[in-house]
Amino acid sequence: MVDDIDLDANAKAVYRSLLANPTMQADDIAGKLGLSEENVRSALDRLSELTLLRRSLDGDSDLRPVSPEVGLHAFLQRQHADLADRYDQFVRNQAVVARLLDEYSMLTSSVPPVNTERIEGLDSVQNKIEALVQRVRTEFLAFVPGGPQRPESILASKPLDRAMIARGIVMRSIYVDSLKNDPATLEHVRWLVELGVQVRTTASLPLRLLLADRAVALVPIDPDHSAKGAIQITEPGVIAALVALFEQTWSRAIPFGANQDIDGNELSRRERELLHLLAQGATDEGAARRLGVSVRTVRRILSGLMDRLDAHSRFEAGLKAAERGWLSE
Repeated sequence: MVDDIDLDANAKAVYRSLLANPTMQADDIAGKLGLSEENVRSALDRLSELTLLRRSLDGDSDLRPVSPEVGLHAFLQRQHADLADRYDQFVRNQAVVARLLDEYSMLTSSVPPVNTERIEGLDSVQNKIEALVQRVRTEFLAFVPGGPQRPESILASKPLDRAMIARGIVMRSIYVDSLKNDPATLEHVRWLVELGVQVRTTASLPLRLLLADRAVALVPIDPDHSAKGAIQITEPGVIAALVALFEQTWSRAIPFGANQDIDGNELSRRERELLHLLAQGATDEGAARRLGVSVRTVRRILSGLMDRLDAHSRFEAGLKAAERGWLSE
């Protein structure tokens, strides 16, 4: 039973020795157990704290062991009292934590929520765009990624574009270079330019984006599946980042219809952008979405680049493209 008491090995051994011979002195115990007197006296102090030892009733100053029946019972009572105190402290702490959580809940409930609205379904998105067009006052910016635009999208956008231009709204749109591969999209963009919309093109775009008056933005819930819906954002910090992204992309894009085919390294903008996308880890499918072309076109372009680089793998092509400076800005 002594083995289960919260005592170290020295204290247990000393207690057993005193139970066997209550009159033993510290030096005798040390000699018997092979301990230093300092270790024995430390053990005696610990046993006294637990009231397993007490002063002799014979009037001398020697310590005598308390019988296990009495001493261990007292030990258990003290442990019980300690546990009761700890439980009381736990209850008090629990009450404090509950009050703090209530205060935190009240504090956070007073903080305005992030200014976003989720819009699901193409019809709901179109309704939101129409409402946005009605409220715009000065400027309307757009990223139009993907290749061919859907006929229904072109049809729905025409009256909105015409109404904004008629009201004097400055409109700037960025398309991907691949729009020239689709006659219907190409014709629509030409119509926009004639209407007064400023249009530029770039090799790829990260997502679909509409920005009204630099105050409201619409972005897709899932950039890879715009049919899922959109998120309307009015949070100033996010809007500022999106405006910066638009302006940076606009500065690097070229006016619609300008010569855009070959650079100083005899690379087309599409070829250079594809190399960058693949170097960043994009899959063929992801690169195709960003460029607005088919996966088959991506693989055809890449095959042509590998032939020009005399590379037998994509990895080798990446190394040789970097050596030639084709991955530099």
